[in-house]
Amino acid sequence: MSDLLIHPKAPDVNGRVLEITPQSAGWKYVGFAVYKLGRGASITRREEGRETCIVILSGKANFKSGATSYDNIGERENLFDGKSPYAVYVPQNTEYTLEATSENMEIALCTAPGGGEHRVRLIGPDAISMEQRGEGTNTRFVRNILPETEAAHSLLIAEVITPGGNWSSYPPHKHDSDNIPQESCLEETYYHRLNPSQGFAFQRVYTDSRDIDETLSVEDGDVVLVPRGYHPVGASHGYDLYYLNVMAGPNRVWIFKNDPAHEWMVSPRE
Repeated sequence: MSDLLIHPKAPDVNGRVLEITPQSAGWKYVGFAVYKLGRGASITRREEGRETCIVILSGKANFKSGATSYDNIGERENLFDGKSPYAVYVPQNTEYTLEATSENMEIALCTAPGGGEHRVRLIGPDAISMEQRGEGTNTRFVRNILPETEAAHSLLIAEVITPGGNWSSYPPHKHDSDNIPQESCLEETYYHRLNPSQGFAFQRVYTDSRDIDETLSVEDGDVVLVPRGYHPVGASHGYDLYYLNVMAGPNRVWIFKNDPAHEWMVSPRE
């Protein structure tokens, strides 16, 4: 099995179905975990030296950290109901508790190195910009949860809906060279979900030299690690694809480079 493909497991005693750390991934920056909690269940965490963005994927929750609390946040019944999520930003070295107030609540914990004078804050649906990218069978819909225009130290987070039969992260692009302003260096995780859930999609991760060249069949709940290289995604016919992207690196800026072999798709034609 590929080291780049991480499958979920049955929930542990805390409701955790998967967790990726820099140590387990073999890189420096991005951490990612998913929890599924029933009504009244809770988690309490504190990330030493790392900031966190909690994304409420579905269901509702109460959040508390010190004197700051947000009650019954979350609107989505599922990832494909057309609504934007609620999220909470938590700076480094800050303890917080999240309690499910609905059944079958699912959350993603996105982490990266912290720093600066940031505060706990709620990111509501109204604060999340939405955009359509691509055209034709390259159309996908992006919600920018924590873009570089919003305050954080390392994290960049977005979620994408790709209709069945369409491509995404396409033409193939990469961001693995610390060569600003031409390209930035960012690790990335893709958390995949499918509708209907028995579907599948494909993601290829490859480098110019092909020292990495893997084509992965992803199913509902899988995570793909992108340490470097190009990483296009294809959604199979009949199955809409959701993925949550988490990126972080030495500089908090997303500057990507398209694969030169496929640059013609987006270059002006004479």
